[in-house]
Amino acid sequence: MPANKKNRNKHKAASHDPFFANDSRKRRKPNRDDADVNAADEIDSDFDDDDFFAGEHGEDLSEQQQEEEEETGAEARKRIAQDFLRKYRDAAKKKEDEDESKGADEDEEGFRDSLVAEKLIKDQQEESGRVRRAIASRVQVPETSGTDAGFRVLVKHRHSVTAVALSEDDTKGFSASKDGSIMQWDVSTGKFEKYRWPSDPVLKSHGLKDPQSKAKKQSKHVLALAASSDGRYLATGGLDRHVHIWDTRTREHVQAFPGHRGPVSCLAFRQGTSELFSGSFDRTIKIWNVEDRTYMNTLFGHQSEVISIDCLRKERVLTAGRDHTMQMFKVHEESRLIFRAPASSLECCCFINDDEFLSGSDDGSIEFWRAVKKKPTYIVKNAHALPTESTETEQIDGGRMPSENGHHHPETQHPSSVFSWVSAVTVCRNSDLAASGAGNGSVRLWAIESETNNIKFCHNVPLVGFVNSLTIAKSAKFLIAGVGQEPRLGRWGRIPEARNGVSILPLKIS
Repeated sequence: MPANKKNRNKHKAASHDPFFANDSRKRRKPNRDDADVNAADEIDSDFDDDDFFAGEHGEDLSEQQQEEEEETGAEARKRIAQDFLRKYRDAAKKKEDEDESKGADEDEEGFRDSLVAEKLIKDQQEESGRVRRAIASRVQVPETSGTDAGFRVLVKHRHSVTAVALSEDDTKGFSASKDGSIMQWDVSTGKFEKYRWPSDPVLKSHGLKDPQSKAKKQSKHVLALAASSDGRYLATGGLDRHVHIWDTRTREHVQAFPGHRGPVSCLAFRQGTSELFSGSFDRTIKIWNVEDRTYMNTLFGHQSEVISIDCLRKERVLTAGRDHTMQMFKVHEESRLIFRAPASSLECCCFINDDEFLSGSDDGSIEFWRAVKKKPTYIVKNAHALPTESTETEQIDGGRMPSENGHHHPETQHPSSVFSWVSAVTVCRNSDLAASGAGNGSVRLWAIESETNNIKFCHNVPLVGFVNSLTIAKSAKFLIAGVGQEPRLGRWGRIPEARNGVSILPLKIS
């Protein structure tokens, strides 16, 4: 057979081989008509609904959804900013209407915008601590002709109130007591709603661990609480060694953070965030992210129980412990500053601004600190000392106070009593107004004079009972006190005539 004919037969056989036929069909481009014909013969799959085999079209859809979400977020931010500016423009317009002389000559829109800009700059400076409102000297309190005449009971509790807190807009308040009751109340009306503890199975599903001691039942005793800046979360802590997170909108329990080996004695949210700091009798401070329901870090440094904590907008935490020290942790820098109290145990502390602090001691003293100095810049000794009967009327009703920095009359004062321990201090945010409380039957208001390194007495307001917690409204229109017959952290004193509950003191700025 000729060679060319033999080759033609080989090519013909290869063309009819089923292997090559299948290969050509595999490489053949799919036709849309074939896909329509074979669509009915395909087997249904559960993955179709999940877009498991989604191709370019599915990716385009996901990108489109992401773009829509980004646009929705931008629109929300724009709406919030517009509402914020509208509020300031309304305030500026009101001020412009009151000032008739300017309104007639200047352009209304431009003048209103300049007022808005001035207001925004002022608020930013006050928030950062560069400008402080001088309101302490202008604060007026109601007449105090009788017992608790200035304060009035807003919410009643069965047992001693251990902690109080206010929402960011000062319209709502929160309080907790030794019997485990947690209440949310309206500041203007006093109407309250109770938080209900869920059952043990629900608590365990939220992260609660079994008791580590011999106790068979979890304690509901609450020692501390804190409210987040956005008003969504309330944190509580107590003898069960857990940090409990509550949703303020539904008043339901959402999470329990285990980890502390001792009672949780103090709590503080970082302003503007969901970061929560908790201090405990186990000598540690733990950091939590409430939004993500996660543990973040543990801070060490105290040699005894941590009993007070405070935090502002920066990642700086101020703590006071029974080891006679106050410590400021710079979380981001992983460093800390130690401030040692002079021969006394600190009971409470709070920030004035990022570089100035206030503390109260068990010897009745109030200390003013600066971050650049390890010792108190100024001390008010016997700030809540118990006067004798011969001088009680003269000093309390007459508004007189012992002079500062140790110039006192020991024959008329009794500072060693447990009733004179300074159990609570607080500062009105971005102002020079401060308040302190003890068990001596009064709450005292002070003016912080940073320029002269001085703390000046302003007012003495009677209030019977142990003042376990204090907070001043950001508007400085009122002061809230958590009062009990017993101290917050123990039962070494008792005042039977005290009324357990939350008391409010209206304030007026002249």
